Amino acid sequence: MELDTYLHFNGNCEAAFKFYENVLGGKVQFMLKCGESPMADQTPANWRDKVMHSRLSLAGKVLMGSDSPPEHYQGNKGFSLSLSVSTPEEAERIFNALAVNATVGMPLQETFWARKFGTLVDQFGIPWMINCEKPM
Repeated sequence: MELDTYLHFNGNCEAAFKFYENVLGGKVQFMLKCGESPMADQTPANWRDKVMHSRLSLAGKVLMGSDSPPEHYQGNKGFSLSLSVSTPEEAERIFNALAVNATVGMPLQETFWARKFGTLVDQFGIPWMINCEKPM
């Protein structure tokens, strides 16, 4: 069994996945636009360039997502993507990149369990926790 994360975006899935690919070092393996699907002729013209399904591979894990039609998009609440990294420098690099045009909840800092930990909601509305744990 595998448990993968599927994110819903407010029309900016393609930009988000290209951003995550660059920042996180993953690889977008698949991206299907609504206008490229078998349902293209039933898709409104202004929605054909939106993402029906995308898949990003990152360190053996999968992150998937799509654009939600405006009438169905409800935002992203009640979860965070938790990213564990091995060095404080990597935590700083990733946190700083994700923090561009983001809302920082907790600045990246040392805590009792982590060499670096911080939270933010990125420019695409996705909540993140960046964690670099202290050695046990």
